[in-house]
Amino acid sequence: MKIKELIVVEGRDDTAAIKRAVNADTIETGGSAINKRTIEKIRLAQQKRGVIIFTDPDYQGERIRKIISREVPGCKHAFITQEDGTKKGDIGVENASPEVIIRALSEVRTEMAETAGQITFQDMVAYRLTSGSDSKERRLKLGEQLGIGYANAKQMLQRLNAFQITRDEFVAAMEAIDKGAEKS
Repeated sequence: MKIKELIVVEGRDDTAAIKRAVNADTIETGGSAINKRTIEKIRLAQQKRGVIIFTDPDYQGERIRKIISREVPGCKHAFITQEDGTKKGDIGVENASPEVIIRALSEVRTEMAETAGQITFQDMVAYRLTSGSDSKERRLKLGEQLGIGYANAKQMLQRLNAFQITRDEFVAAMEAIDKGAEKS
């Protein structure tokens, strides 16, 4: 599988994992110390070939993703779950199997400028995605179901609308989560 866009990862172990899975070029941020020079490289790559942000499913990875999204609008995003990226207690893209990486890259999402939000905070409350004892687990499952990663309630609402998840997609995902819960 050949990837046209440049894939932004955190470090060289992530690059190695990507190259085991697909034919692609990467830009490494050097971990959480993302600097202006790296942002400029990413900005140029976005103009020339497009960019896929593929950071670790942890706090630092999300922090880097937010910085790049703010500085370089219109990037695509690939996500893996913490479970798929964890090996011996270490979380990162470098721990994901080639199959997981290929799946994440085939399900990229593009963040769009804010639109009239289809999904509201009231929807988050109604579907128990906030303020409940199982809200975190439900957001985790929703992020997995839609391929947009885990986020806290505020970030999840922003992500749902930024990635233009339709109301139908959202409701179908929540129904699937609820059906899965009934079977357990």
